[in-house]
Amino acid sequence: MERWFNVGKIVNTHGIRGEVRVISRTDFPEERYKKGNKLYIFRERDAEPVEVTVKSHRVHKSFDLLSFEGYDSINDVEPFKGAMLKVPESQLGQLDEGEYYFHEIIGCTVVTENGETIGTVREILTPGANDVWVVRRQDGTDALIPYIDDVVLRVDTERKTIIIRPMEGLLE
Repeated sequence: MERWFNVGKIVNTHGIRGEVRVISRTDFPEERYKKGNKLYIFRERDAEPVEVTVKSHRVHKSFDLLSFEGYDSINDVEPFKGAMLKVPESQLGQLDEGEYYFHEIIGCTVVTENGETIGTVREILTPGANDVWVVRRQDGTDALIPYIDDVVLRVDTERKTIIIRPMEGLLE
């Protein structure tokens, strides 16, 4: 059975020409939303997803704006509001060494090189130059771990473990 991965959520329409406003949950929006790529729209009331082909992609404020081939007006895309965009596992592709999909990192246990358990990665932020992993500590507070070579020493996706070297002030 094919596993599906969330790419984003269609939160609204944008304009009258069939664009939708998406809050992305994808690791690589520029790849996922490339013109000609196939995405699948999952709506609660549908038994099967709707396959769509990306016609255009642009970023507006904090949203990704997408249009799909054959969906040229607001009336065509209005029914997609609230739906999830997904891709099948077979579309994920291979990554270069040191690159990971979000689903491989979220849920990993973060441990210092001295063996101290920090907590579990619960979210990944993508503010710019490098990703930041949000780690839920045992006391319920969050630690922010930048994904840079000086801090992240080893990632073992099989064992769901990440070894870090905390920089001064990082875990305070």
